[in-house]
Parts: sequence; structure tokens; C-alpha cells
Amino acid sequence: MIEYRPLRVALLGAGSVGAQVARLLTENKVELAARVGAELELVGIAVRDLSVERPGVPAHLLTTDAESLILGADIVIEVMGGIEPARTYILQALTSGADVITANKALLATHGPEIFDLAEQVGAQLYFEASVGGAIPIIRPLRESLAGDKVNRIMGIVNGTTNYILDRMNSTGASFESALQEAQDLGYAEADPTADIEAYDAAQKAAILASLAFHTEVPLEKVYREGITKITQAQMEAARRDGLVIKLLAICEKIAATETEPEGISVRVYPALIPLEHPLASVRGAFNAVFVEAEAAGQLMFYGAGAGGTQTASAILGDLVSAAKRHVAGGPGLADSVHAEFETLGIDRVFTQYQITIEVTDQPGVLAQVANIFSAHGVSIETVEQMARVRDGKRTGTATLEVGTHRATDAALSTVVEVLRATDAVEEITSVIRVEGV
Repeated sequence: MIEYRPLRVALLGAGSVGAQVARLLTENKVELAARVGAELELVGIAVRDLSVERPGVPAHLLTTDAESLILGADIVIEVMGGIEPARTYILQALTSGADVITANKALLATHGPEIFDLAEQVGAQLYFEASVGGAIPIIRPLRESLAGDKVNRIMGIVNGTTNYILDRMNSTGASFESALQEAQDLGYAEADPTADIEAYDAAQKAAILASLAFHTEVPLEKVYREGITKITQAQMEAARRDGLVIKLLAICEKIAATETEPEGISVRVYPALIPLEHPLASVRGAFNAVFVEAEAAGQLMFYGAGAGGTQTASAILGDLVSAAKRHVAGGPGLADSVHAEFETLGIDRVFTQYQITIEVTDQPGVLAQVANIFSAHGVSIETVEQMARVRDGKRTGTATLEVGTHRATDAALSTVVEVLRATDAVEEITSVIRVEGV
């Protein structure tokens, strides 16, 4: 028998995610009450404009008075997106003593420390499973299950739009432009796809994952970011030939101290080559996956739909059940780990590998000259392939060098590329891409 009083739930936002949250709360009301031990009463849905038609959303619950709705709620669910007024509303909810559930990755990546500090001060709880990976349970494992372990590295595909585009380029030979258009037609990409294709979305998610994995604050502006707009079919074809595939990867890892540099963490997002045998290589379409390497637990992989109203709503309902159970059981909630205060290091400290495609003058001694440049800057060549350029059965006087490196600092690799560009025998560097997962 349910004896605890009904818990009042306020919903901020009625877009695709908000509508699904309202639907699931309504349709599964009896079952959720049995799981929690209390009725979950959706008392209102705050929106900006009441005149907009919202099929399937209970019209009698809609209101533009978000503040009054917040003040009367036990649990506030924020799915408005953006920074403001979402930030103001979440701070108001926490100050009033309500627990907060949010899917707002941009807000957490930008104002996370402020929000977490307030939640701790007032004894309220902040849940955000839906902020990274949609329905994939990754926040709770990092926040709770692995809290006693040491996470050394996270590498993941955390943006479904870019994964769909790159997958179509690889599997069908489509150009970037046509694959993007297809993603837009299917609703994976927005009319303005900048946040996805320039990796802003993935960078925000990487900042959240790193802050949880390494128990430290990660300023969004310190996340290194490269998008996928420069990826070409030539790079795709070269990757397939070499048994590799290109993915947009979010990588968070610890960087050991050196004799002159401190220990820290690296948080970065960029397109990279990974071997076909790596688990992330098989992630197709708009799916997401996060690969975690922990000291005791070893290698873990979380895979599933990374976006979509229903999938994100599933993660939100999971957080809602957790928040509601805390109310029923009483007592303090989950406290976040003490911050370790690692420095977020620049890309130059990262150890990685490059694959570089170079157009050079086809004459004796050029390969040796290129090899000397790598050696002079402490970069070892792992593989090299030389192909003469031929047109109408005759040599064109140029050749293509495809050079794969061993691991080195990104600073050294970047210097090699700059020196090569300034070398007379080098006509053009047509591709520079990092290699991960080897």
C-alpha cells in the first residue's frame, strides 16, 4: 500500500523530450507509484508560448508561470535547453529545496560548478543522466558504480548526428554535404547543424564525462575541439584500405607528470582513425557508445541510442524514480566526490599518432628528406607508402606519401607538419588525422 504523500513534479519545457516525459508520466502513473512508493503527480508544464499547438501534451497543465510552478514542486524536471532561463529556474528550484533533473548538457558544461555547489549547500539533489548519451546509462556508473575505482581513460562516440554522417560517407561513398543533407532530412541534424558538425555538442558532453571520471572541474573553454567538416572521401577511402574507420571521438584521459610538466587531464574531441577491430568501430548510424578504461574494472562499454525524445525521456524517468525514492526513504541524498582539482592540459601534452598524406616532388632523395624531418623532431615513422601520380599513362612528376607515425606528443607531431609545409619538396599536405585505439 502506498502511504507516502503524492510527490509534486514540475516539468519545464514541452518540446520533443518534454512531451515524451509528460506522456510516460501519465501512461505509467500506476506502475511508477508502485516502484517509488508514492504517487508522482505532474502538477504543471512551463512553456514560453501557450498559443503553440502541442499534440499529446495535456493542455490544462500548461503555464507560462514557471516560477510559481517551481516553488510548489518537490521535483523539477528541466528540458528547456539553452542557458537562460534554464539556469535561473534550476537555481530557483534548488534554492527552494526541490530536487532537479536536467538533460541540459550545455548548461552543465558551462555552469556546472555553480549549480553543483548550490545543490550541496542546500542539500538538494541534481540528476543529469540524460545530459550525455540519451538512454545510455553512463552518468550513474561514473558517478556511483565506479566512484571507488580509478578511471584512466574514456573514449566515446557521443554525438549521433556526426556518427550518422561519417557512417554514410564510409558505407555509401556519399560526400559530406550529401550525408549532412540526409541527416537533416531524417531529423538527426538541425537546420543549423553547427553545434553537431563543429563538435560543440560533443565537447560539452566530454566536459561532463571528464568532470565525473576525474572528480574535477573541467572548464568548457579548455576542451580541445575539431569538427568533421574537413573530412573527405579520399580520407575515407584511405582508411578503408588500411583497415581503419573515421569516427568523431570524445577522449578524456589522465596525463602523467613529466620532469618539467605537472600531472593533469586531457579532454578533447576530434575526428580520428580507429582500427576496425576496436569496439567503437562497429557503432553505426546515429548510435552512441562510450568506452571506459578503469584500473580495477578494466574495459567497459556502454552502447545505445544517443538521442531522440523517447530515449532521452527514458533516462529522465530513471532519474525521477531515483529522486522520488529518496524523498520516500528520507535522509541525505548522493553527494558528489570531492574535487581533485586536476589541471586540464592543452592538446600539446597528449600522446597520439598521426597519419599524414603528403604530395611531394617525385625525385630521388625526397623520401629521405621527409624522414629526416620526422627524426629531427623526435617522431618515429611506423609506416610509409609511396605512390607515384600517373595521368594518361605518364608520371606527373609528383608522388603521394602516406606516413603513419608511432606515438609522440601532439606538440612534436604538429611541429613536423608545419616544417613539412615549409619544405620545398612538399607541394601539399592533403590530410592530417590522428589515430586512436591502437
